[in-house]
Amino acid sequence: MVLYTVTLNYDFCEKRREYMDFQSNRFYHIISYGCQANMSDSEHYAGQLEELGYHNTEDLDTADVILINTCCVRETAEDKTLGKIGELKHLKKQNPDLIIAVTGCMAQEWQDKLFKRAPHIDLVIGTHNIHKLIELIRERRSKADHYMAADMTLPAFHDMPVKRFQKFFAWIPIMNGCNKFCTYCIVPYVRGREVSRPIDAIVEEIKKVAAEGYKEITLLGQNVNSYGLDLKDGTDFSKLVAAVDDIDGIERVRYMTSHPKDMTFAMIDAIADSKKVVNHMHLPIQCGSDELLKKMNRGYTVEHYLELVDYARKRMPDLVLTTDIIVGFPGETEAMFEDTLNLLKRVQYDMAYTFIYSPRTGTPAAKMEDQIPQEEKSRRLQRLMDVQNVYSLAKNKEMEDHVYDVIVEGPTKNDANHWFGRTTGNKMIIWENDGSVAIGDTVPVQVDKGQTWVLKGHLVH
Repeated sequence: MVLYTVTLNYDFCEKRREYMDFQSNRFYHIISYGCQANMSDSEHYAGQLEELGYHNTEDLDTADVILINTCCVRETAEDKTLGKIGELKHLKKQNPDLIIAVTGCMAQEWQDKLFKRAPHIDLVIGTHNIHKLIELIRERRSKADHYMAADMTLPAFHDMPVKRFQKFFAWIPIMNGCNKFCTYCIVPYVRGREVSRPIDAIVEEIKKVAAEGYKEITLLGQNVNSYGLDLKDGTDFSKLVAAVDDIDGIERVRYMTSHPKDMTFAMIDAIADSKKVVNHMHLPIQCGSDELLKKMNRGYTVEHYLELVDYARKRMPDLVLTTDIIVGFPGETEAMFEDTLNLLKRVQYDMAYTFIYSPRTGTPAAKMEDQIPQEEKSRRLQRLMDVQNVYSLAKNKEMEDHVYDVIVEGPTKNDANHWFGRTTGNKMIIWENDGSVAIGDTVPVQVDKGQTWVLKGHLVH
């Protein structure tokens, strides 16, 4: 095995004609795991491949390039990725010219160890090297060796083509990386330090997608509330919100993810005063114990968090509030866990994304004493969900008989006769399709029945 780190720059426009004929009958398939940032990265991988004339295929047997965009936030994500990589080995035997690329956070963490684990992999591409895909494919085609690009000293953003996977909403990266170093989290180590895109560049991209007919955007960052701090020119998230609000053609602006440490009343005011930013706020608390929050290095207290929640609800009475919660963090006592349950009862979230603590190699929490047995973590998770589900159901039942505007997303996964869309508060409503609407339409839907996870309704004509 020969391992190279490629450092050359690649000019898409210059090389497009050279390779178009060669690539025009070739196909790619992208498998994405993890967060919305990964989905956005996958769109840029797809854009590069289509720039060269590759076509998307859902048939792995016909693919000439298979790209697995990975996540390593939790152990289960890594296990799923390794399982998928193993499944592709037989395709490599059938087609030795097949190129298998592993990208994303796990690629950044594992680097050349992936070649040792799975020699049938051809390319490993880290989080700051998305723009090197075509360059690496060219090297692989010419020499049939393993190639890696995992240089985190490169700029976080590059001018790349993009193939958007959705018809009416678009991911808009506004920053990359994280400076928080929560003791359980691997993200700062695989995404690097916080780097913000200039407002002008973000606005230009949003104007472009608006002109292409996109109605909804999501501003993406590991911590959007830190946006602009690295620019040191007074730019912050509230100023970005104000700038985006003035762009014609966009109906809805979403954002994720927020961090309570950097959320301010001024930012809440900017969101509340906006004409286009939605009434959904995802504000991760992680737990309800100050002692545990300190061990997690979260940088805020429960009291501060509740002040933010109370102010947000005061400014936005229709606020839909969701959160993240970890159970079984090292040292979590029964009393600490009860504090988390009490927090749920105090806040009454619309929904909570709940996780069992998963040790990540290289993080401080993985070395902490008092690791919680798996059985106990599972027990606590179930208790947590039992409490939260009561509030999720109650919140959704309060929506019965009310009419909400949704943007039509299309048929549900399991039933083509039922379509769905989301409210501004990110609540999914499902209705029976009568053929009167199209994907991307904004339509009124009345909620007939509120369930724990979804709403059932009908179109209002």
